[in-house]
Amino acid sequence: MKKNSLFQANLLFTFLIPLAIVFIIPVIFIFAGSDRPAEILAVFFTGPWSNRWFLGNTLDSMSLLLTASLGALAAFRGGCFNLGGEGQLYLGGCAAAVALLNGSGIPGPVMLLLAALTAAASGGLMGGVSGLLRKQFGANELITSFLLSAALIPAGDYLVSAVLRNPESNLLATDTFAPERLLPKILPPSSLSVSIIIAVALVFLFHLFIHRTVAGYRFRIAGAAPDLALFGGIDADKRFVPGMAVSGCFAGLTGFFAVAGTYGKCYQGFSGGLGWDAIALALIAGNEPLFLFPAVFVFGAARAGAGAAMLQAGFGFETAAFIQAAILLLAATGSRHLRGRGL
Repeated sequence: MKKNSLFQANLLFTFLIPLAIVFIIPVIFIFAGSDRPAEILAVFFTGPWSNRWFLGNTLDSMSLLLTASLGALAAFRGGCFNLGGEGQLYLGGCAAAVALLNGSGIPGPVMLLLAALTAAASGGLMGGVSGLLRKQFGANELITSFLLSAALIPAGDYLVSAVLRNPESNLLATDTFAPERLLPKILPPSSLSVSIIIAVALVFLFHLFIHRTVAGYRFRIAGAAPDLALFGGIDADKRFVPGMAVSGCFAGLTGFFAVAGTYGKCYQGFSGGLGWDAIALALIAGNEPLFLFPAVFVFGAARAGAGAAMLQAGFGFETAAFIQAAILLLAATGSRHLRGRGL
């Protein structure tokens, strides 16, 4: 009974209250700052779903958030904290771009698979290095993952703006990838691609892994209660490398989805804080893979609605940032309650 009560309380704090406030705050803001509140509110709530283009783009942004958040969650379940998701995502996208712009003569589907593996390996390597430093030398993975990411992001910027840049474009971006090297689209002309199907499948697979397999049980026990794991014969220190590596793989794969699906090219700074949003969403989801679906839906819908309202009302970009900041603040509240949740 007590465990059920704790679960219900955590569910309340991590889902119901954030969901309510995420939509209450914009309502207050719109009423205070617009002379057409009813019209702008209608745009906020219906804009992301109003037509094929908006619907597809909203779902596409959710697919990126879902995969990136799964990466942050994987680290948390292993008892790690990956602060390098932003860089792992960005470098993964850059690595995928290198693959997609080369290898002439290789069939498109094969090249897409190679690019996805390259992106995942790039992110996984960055995460794995931080995990190895923690395991071998006791270096805090929170610090090492952040520093490694901060050090390599400028390398990605240089790669995109100098080495891979399309000289005929005014953008700091690569050339558009060949059509056969793009992820198949869903709901054209929106940016939605099959990445959303893959993202959903990955969430379910990770859920099955940590809750239905022996290896997953060992992984989550080692992450949640290292002393208990040691008492049960599980070496908790072994979780650092796989936990951080898998986290980095998901982040790198998100970069691949972005360049090969959303944008069709790689441009400088395309990650845009996605790695940081992922950490907040993993916390809001209570580090449960299936709970990522409502968390990402609420966050993605609120962000897309704010963007649509901003265009309609002429608000500044601060509107969307204000809404996102509210979600991030609530994530910190939710993470505090997770300490009493158990496994």
